[in-house]
Amino acid sequence: MGTRIAQWTLDVHDVDRMAAFWSAALGYRIEPGDDGDAHLWPPGGGLSVWLQPTKEPKTGKNRNHPDLVVDDRGVEDEVDRLLALGAARADVGQRGDEGFTVLRDPEGNEFCLLHRR
Repeated sequence: MGTRIAQWTLDVHDVDRMAAFWSAALGYRIEPGDDGDAHLWPPGGGLSVWLQPTKEPKTGKNRNHPDLVVDDRGVEDEVDRLLALGAARADVGQRGDEGFTVLRDPEGNEFCLLHRR
């Protein structure tokens, strides 16, 4: 038996703001923690997200990030929805012919929206 990824952990400055963004982006339920953190749970189980507070600044491009897929709408519609939630487009050196769109969450953490399922 091997191992599997159960949780994506992200250090954030503003847990409430980031929980609201990622909950809306992913459709996850927010469970506030006792230490100023928050856990986000997907409906029906699966990979959860844990947001833990930090005072450390983000420097440079993330060394890891989530890749998201669109469930029920076109990629551009989903990009527009995520931008309206507080994401921003990000340039990390892409050429323009990639099969993904790079975005940043409200605290600047990069993530990708894949153009395929």
